[in-house]
Amino acid sequence: MSRIGNRIITVPAGVTIEEKDGIVTVKGPKGTLTQPMLKDITMKQEGESLSFERKNESAKAMHGTMNALVSSMIVGVTKGYEKGLEIVGVGYRFNVQGKKLVINAGYSHPVEIIVPEGLTVEQVSNTEIKVLGIDKVLVGEFSANIRKVRKPEPYKGKGIRYKDEHIRRKEGKKAA
Repeated sequence: MSRIGNRIITVPAGVTIEEKDGIVTVKGPKGTLTQPMLKDITMKQEGESLSFERKNESAKAMHGTMNALVSSMIVGVTKGYEKGLEIVGVGYRFNVQGKKLVINAGYSHPVEIIVPEGLTVEQVSNTEIKVLGIDKVLVGEFSANIRKVRKPEPYKGKGIRYKDEHIRRKEGKKAA
């Protein structure tokens, strides 16, 4: 039995959810998100409660997934998502120029990344940024792509890391 799939979602005030032609649309104060309904899953809405049911046993794996996706969409259109990144290293810095993020991470050239539609990048300082948006997947994926530019290394800890990330450090070579 899927515990997450059977979870009843409470829809907050100001959020409307509708299913039409196999596409779930969630509208809220911060924007609108859409998600195609997964195969053999049905949505049932009664007042402020929302639940999902599966038609057969083969849809068991997607039951909890659909519940979690819609739950994340509701949080996104009400509160939004935020991911903090920091860069560690001498001369390493972030620079936000409109819809472009320029990263100096120790390479011979600055790395430029275009910010996708629906996301905003906020510069806290030269070494810190915040990725903000209503789509959880998009925020996480873009943050991971920024982190890929220079992953944190375990010896000196230099590189781009998430704000709450802990890097396991290694000792390195010992002098004789």
